Amino acid sequence: MIEINNEAVLVFILRVILGLLFFFQGYDKVFKVKMGEVVKTFQLELGNIKVPNFILKVSAYYSSYIEFTCGLFLIIGLFTQYSLYLLGIDLILVVGAFSLIKPMWDMQLVFPRLMLLSILLYLPEEWNQISVDHIINF
Repeated sequence: MIEINNEAVLVFILRVILGLLFFFQGYDKVFKVKMGEVVKTFQLELGNIKVPNFILKVSAYYSSYIEFTCGLFLIIGLFTQYSLYLLGIDLILVVGAFSLIKPMWDMQLVFPRLMLLSILLYLPEEWNQISVDHIINF
């Protein structure tokens, strides 16, 4: 049974906002920019640092598809904890890449995602009641 209370609504709002941020970021990479261009951008930005091409490709695909799929999962509340973990790894990769490109970079795009993700990981899972996870008891 779904119990609507302030805690459940809070988790729902935070989860959906974070999901939307990641979903549309991943959607742009996968469907609008296209993966070939995303890989080229990674290669262009990180090429001078001698990062192996294989790692650049794997990172580009991981980042794009994880943001897209896990963003969608967060929006509907399915596999919430696993999605948060995978998106946390994605943020680690993004911070690492941005730091290699430019050691003093602006965190304005990463910081809100990091804060929302951190809050969601900190809050009790029992509060995630307005979700598919809660309905099917994952």
